[in-house]
Amino acid sequence: MLKLNQSEEFGPVFIQEPDDVIFSLDSDEKKVVMHCEARGNPPPTYSWYINGTEVDADADYRFSFIDGNLIITNASEITDYGKYQCKADNSFGTVLSREGFLQFAYLGAFSTKTRGGVSVREGQGVVLMCTPPPHSPEIIYSWVFNEFPSFVAEDSRRFISQDTGNLYISKVQPSDVGSYICLVKNTVTNARVLSPPTPLTLKTDGVMGEYEPKIEVHFPTSVLAARGVTVRLECFALGNPVPTITWRKINGNIPKKARLRKSQAILEIPNIQLEDSGTYECKAENPRGGTAFKGHLQVYTLPQWVRMINDTQMDSGEKLQWECKAMGRPRPTYRWLRNGLPLTSQGRMEILNGELTIQRVQQTDSGMYQCVAENKYGAVYSNAELKILASAPVFIPNPIRVIATLGKDVSLECKPRASPKPRITWKRGDRRIQPSKRIMLLRNNTLRIVNSSRADEGSYVCRAENQLGSAEMTAILWVKEAMRVELSPIRVEVTVGESVVLSCKASHDTSLDVAFQWFFNQKPINFQEDGGHFEYIQTQSSTVDLMIRSILLRHAGKYGCRAQTSADTVFAEAELLVRGPPGPPGVVIVEEITDTTATLSWTRGLDNHSPISTYNLQARSPFSLGWQTVKTDPDPVTGDMESAMAVELNPWVEYEFRVVASNAIGTGDPSAPSRGVRTKEAVPSVAPTNVSGGNGRRHELVISWEPVSEEFQNGEGFGYIVAFRANGTRGWKEKMVTSADSTTYKYRDETFPPLTPFEVKVGVYNNKGDGPFSKVVVIHSAEGEPREPPSDVKAYSISSSEIRVIWKPPNPGPGKPRGYEVSYWKDMEQEESGTKQRTQKNETSMVLTGLESNSVYHVTVKGFNSIGQGPASAAVTARTRKAPPTQPPTNLMWIQEGNNVSLSWNPVKAKENESDVIGYMVLLRQEGRGHNQVTRTINPSTMLSLPEGGTYIIEVRALSEGGEGAVSSQVRVVTSSGKTGTS
Repeated sequence: MLKLNQSEEFGPVFIQEPDDVIFSLDSDEKKVVMHCEARGNPPPTYSWYINGTEVDADADYRFSFIDGNLIITNASEITDYGKYQCKADNSFGTVLSREGFLQFAYLGAFSTKTRGGVSVREGQGVVLMCTPPPHSPEIIYSWVFNEFPSFVAEDSRRFISQDTGNLYISKVQPSDVGSYICLVKNTVTNARVLSPPTPLTLKTDGVMGEYEPKIEVHFPTSVLAARGVTVRLECFALGNPVPTITWRKINGNIPKKARLRKSQAILEIPNIQLEDSGTYECKAENPRGGTAFKGHLQVYTLPQWVRMINDTQMDSGEKLQWECKAMGRPRPTYRWLRNGLPLTSQGRMEILNGELTIQRVQQTDSGMYQCVAENKYGAVYSNAELKILASAPVFIPNPIRVIATLGKDVSLECKPRASPKPRITWKRGDRRIQPSKRIMLLRNNTLRIVNSSRADEGSYVCRAENQLGSAEMTAILWVKEAMRVELSPIRVEVTVGESVVLSCKASHDTSLDVAFQWFFNQKPINFQEDGGHFEYIQTQSSTVDLMIRSILLRHAGKYGCRAQTSADTVFAEAELLVRGPPGPPGVVIVEEITDTTATLSWTRGLDNHSPISTYNLQARSPFSLGWQTVKTDPDPVTGDMESAMAVELNPWVEYEFRVVASNAIGTGDPSAPSRGVRTKEAVPSVAPTNVSGGNGRRHELVISWEPVSEEFQNGEGFGYIVAFRANGTRGWKEKMVTSADSTTYKYRDETFPPLTPFEVKVGVYNNKGDGPFSKVVVIHSAEGEPREPPSDVKAYSISSSEIRVIWKPPNPGPGKPRGYEVSYWKDMEQEESGTKQRTQKNETSMVLTGLESNSVYHVTVKGFNSIGQGPASAAVTARTRKAPPTQPPTNLMWIQEGNNVSLSWNPVKAKENESDVIGYMVLLRQEGRGHNQVTRTINPSTMLSLPEGGTYIIEVRALSEGGEGAVSSQVRVVTSSGKTGTS
């Protein structure tokens, strides 16, 4: 059996098959299009079937065809609802498409008949019926309360079923009284319609007592769902008090992906799978009792192909075996079609489920076959074309020429195109060839000649014959001398970086062309990819060279030259040895570890054809910058050794080790790192550095140092010993500092005065013992924070928003201030709520800004340094001046006389809460320049001189003790060439 090649002619193959269609009857487009398209050669023709009946477009004007598509005009549910199937046909056969389902979307109107009112007692349950109008497909239900768009909100007491459309109220309350309207929406067209209202009233003959739940709406006892969809199970009960709904799966767990909706009235299971099948129970309970409902959920799947049939061509007389297989639940059944018609087992044809067998196929068996797998929920089609070949023998090419090598075997093939299979005979001249020990006829009709000689040269004829005809093919055989190939040098040794040339020479029959190919370790050399190192050089027609330049270690190996003619192929190999730096040593093992040494062993790596002279041991720790060479014992480590000791390591440090080999060529790659090991503990050997101190609070001795790196702590329990003594005394005081990260120690003693000199040294210790001390340094005890307040503090107002504060430093002595902090607060306020402001350096004055006018402020000053703050001075007070006048100068008048302007204005009178006017400030500015010329006067008039031509702007402000008042309106004066104009 052969797979069908892509040929010029073939049967129909579907490109597009009918889909399921939902057509809206309200659509502006009044046409329904059912799609169908197939490719084939010759091009297919199409026909359509509705519910199994062929469509006659000539008899019904509503039907028309465009290519393979079926167009339905003025479609209606009565005549056109159902299953649509397309048939594609050409001279090679017929295929049927899958069935597409056409349904119609519409939503009718509710009956306009007035609905009767519903009257219930308070506390009673009620069901309001929706009674939806005719519709297709599904609709969504909601309820309007009293008037649109006030919708009924669903909760544990109220539920709208999407199955029945009804509104369920488990326990009626007075707030439920009103008018209810059912609103339905079509899921396809989005059309909406409203029902007539249903009034709900309360009876006046009492309140309903408590009663046990009654499940009023629930999912069916048997639910069928397609795999992959979302399933929603409903359950809601009436009752007083309002019942609680719970769910469970009998003999199993509710799927984790499931969600409870609408106060647990809906169990929603998304992407449902076969394992979600089973019996589900909902239970409604309240204090009066409970009730339950059970239903079975069954998941089905449409058929899905596991194995399909493929286009096949075969010789007549052969046996056809096709199998198709599909999965599905329920399990699919199978049927077979040929050219659209059903097949049954009879004669040479046997059908068993998804298997089709045809014995001794004939030309009449050709055509389009379809395997249909179906269950009650759907069907799938697998299509294939069967071609039965029938042709007289044909030889392509014919004749053929074969060149053999003297003394080698040669094969003459006979492969005609023919169906059915032909009988084959071989002749040489007029005589039929009889098989012998040297000339054999193989099963595939090939003629094989063993140990060929010159006598075998000549013409051989293969004859093929079947019932449709016969043909002959001539094979012309030449026998040539064997080719010899010489590759030199056969073995060559080079050093990394050098270059070498390999030469390949072929001796062969001059009537034949020879082709060469180079190989490296049995793989062809790609000169495009490896052009940087390999170059192919053709020196003569029968000689080629391989240039290998800038040789690397990886270029060592076997180089092959293959020479090929149409008669013969010969392969020769040479070996290239590359001397280079050693390869990486083998696994490094730490044999023994002490506090400062590690004994290492390793295995030899490749010496790369140059003896290893030395090994270099390297170590890495968390404290080193990468890998560092370590000292060894012995030193040097010679190339014949495979063990050595690393010395002068730091105690209690995690190390990794590696080994690097060197030879006369160079240094090789390092070994893989050893496992991490920690050296043993030892007494610390490194003392702290940069011991210093000073500062601190009064009566404190502050001692600081640079901490010792973990690399030099040498063990667990590391800490510091701080020793100190006052100058001139004999005994040392020693204090333990147990934190390895500590950098300071403070000693407090109120008996020693400030700036007392001490001798200080800092030592180290760990669990193994005490280590060395640092050199002795002299450190002074703290001078402390300022002890006295500033003196002679004074504060006075300089404007309505500013007060200047001045003071004198405290008496000289320990605790000298490095700056001052001024605190100020308004009268009648608490000091704690005041504002603090520090000097930039050691100034003895400050201007307080942003203050309120005409207000009393209290001010204190205190000194501070790096240790802390000193005492505050006694508070002094100052009152800010009244605010400047808010009234600007008005009624500005001016007279120009040449370059002089005589200016006057109405005097400004200050209000009671404003500073008295003590004069005026006149600002003169030339337009376009930023500089102001300021003139002050105590009178409401002045004389100004304009020095040069241009436009001048004049403004006036009142002056007061509280500052400058509001600005007047502008006066613009224009002068030109000594003449003056105004604007």
